[in-house]
Amino acid sequence: MGHWLLPTGAHPSAAPLLLGRALRAFADGYVAVLLPAYLAALGLGAWEVGALATATLLGSALATIAIGAWGHRFHHGRLLLGAALLMAATGFAFAASSAFWPLLLIAFVGTLNPSSGDVSLFLPLEHARIAEAAEGESRTTLFARYSLMGSLLSAVGALAAALPGWLSFHAGLSQLAALRSMFVLYGAIGLAVWVLYLRLPKPHEEERKPPAHLGPSRKTVVRLAMLFSVDSFAGGLVVNSLLALWLFQRFDMSVASAGQFFFWSGLCSAASQLAAPKLARRIGLLNTMVFTHIPASVCLIAAAFSSNLHAVLALLIVRSLLSQMDVPARSAFVMAVVTPAERAAAASFTLVPKSLASAAAPTIGGALFAAGLLATPLVACGVLKISYDLAIWRAFRKHEAPSS
Repeated sequence: MGHWLLPTGAHPSAAPLLLGRALRAFADGYVAVLLPAYLAALGLGAWEVGALATATLLGSALATIAIGAWGHRFHHGRLLLGAALLMAATGFAFAASSAFWPLLLIAFVGTLNPSSGDVSLFLPLEHARIAEAAEGESRTTLFARYSLMGSLLSAVGALAAALPGWLSFHAGLSQLAALRSMFVLYGAIGLAVWVLYLRLPKPHEEERKPPAHLGPSRKTVVRLAMLFSVDSFAGGLVVNSLLALWLFQRFDMSVASAGQFFFWSGLCSAASQLAAPKLARRIGLLNTMVFTHIPASVCLIAAAFSSNLHAVLALLIVRSLLSQMDVPARSAFVMAVVTPAERAAAASFTLVPKSLASAAAPTIGGALFAAGLLATPLVACGVLKISYDLAIWRAFRKHEAPSS
């Protein structure tokens, strides 16, 4: 099932992972747009949006730490099934809650994703399995398709953010009830992912491998983790939920219009994933990461100072065309600069500080929005990301992994 998604040379066991990523991305796409609207309908404000986003990212970071520390004791398939059930419970519990503190607890222990990328405990588990499912150029292409599925279905999910308005008009539901129904749908999607992951190979069908720890590549992985943390902190200042809130506050944009924007933005990100492997073959993985990222950050800074909505949306669309092109290249770069035995450990180790760094930023971004400093988070994000790009290029320009 889904084998048509796989590049030549990839193992069929990767197909459920790509399909599961697609389903989760669809749910994440509309949740990121609807989260600030849902909290506003409950009487909460900008700071609460940032705090919930921080709780979500912090919980994901701690779950990633747990996966790295103890995940080797369990089969990855079982952990993914457990994560899917947690996703289902998150959606149903969020729909049933109205007070801030219960919502904060659910955000912390659950799987909600307020950002444009995947930050959940699914990520290290899936990355490790995908890295083992292909080699060389096929691995870069497989990571690109994994990212493509995420970007494409996240875009469709953003468009689905208009569904509560449609339900209110045609089904006679209140705005709050319509918004709650979308979190019920999120829970149902979690159950669908659980059914899908039942198709993953069982423990007895795979060779049992001893747990791997960082060895000869430790120094390289530590440097990468520190640099990725800067990038993630910067990105956390303008996660999609906060960017949607910025559009609501700065330009009085409607939820449906914001959903349409994030749809087109997501499509542009998806298109860039297709170009990433070809560009990496031409200029290398590291150059692909850096020289597409810097112009994207410049566009974000320019958008912060523009007062024209059309100009802002155009700049953000250009940013979307470039900013996610580094995702498959970065994943493949990490897998290429470590030994095969260290790949699972490297995936977890680079994700942990990255997730922790991104967790603190949304509360800061939300507080700045609440204080009326609407341009500051966008500018800070752009400047920090450019600093990260220059630093990683300088640190690894002589350590370039092969593009294949």
